[in-house]
Amino acid sequence: MDSVFHELYEKFHHDLFQFLFYMVKNRETAEDLVQEVYIRVLKSQARFEGKSSERTWLYSIARNAAIDYFRKQKSWKQRLLENFDWDRHQVIDDKPLPEEIAMQNDQAQWIYRSLDQCTVDQRSVIILRFIQSLSISETAQVLGWSESKVKTTQHRALKAVKKVMEDNAVKEGNAHDKITMERSGN
Repeated sequence: MDSVFHELYEKFHHDLFQFLFYMVKNRETAEDLVQEVYIRVLKSQARFEGKSSERTWLYSIARNAAIDYFRKQKSWKQRLLENFDWDRHQVIDDKPLPEEIAMQNDQAQWIYRSLDQCTVDQRSVIILRFIQSLSISETAQVLGWSESKVKTTQHRALKAVKKVMEDNAVKEGNAHDKITMERSGN
């Protein structure tokens, strides 16, 4: 059991942290939620039936931990919509996180900020598909949805993100820049 747990931790810890960080936008909370995920893994590991991959199973647990966290918040809907304070929340890690790379690219930075305009489901799909690089099938397994629902939610999320990005481009005088958001259908 210890070796299996250690292997899961080594393989997926960084990815789970990134996923949870994108969901909650707070390093300490993401770290706490990663611990919660592994507590849940220890408690439920014996019930893992292997119907999905370990990766999708862990993301499913992580997403549920994030949703539980949001439910416990005093005003979680407002918290989802508030802007990330870059000055107060600096992330330092051995490996560069996507948000560190995004700082170098205005369009990627707009995408990151536009996640605040998405629902929790839309944000989950975007993070799993585009940041964690899960396929539509894997994303459907994590979320417990049909592939059709994942595709529909992804389409709506990308539409919302695109609108925010276009609004930002107009505000910053870059209205001539065409915003394109494409993803292969794997």
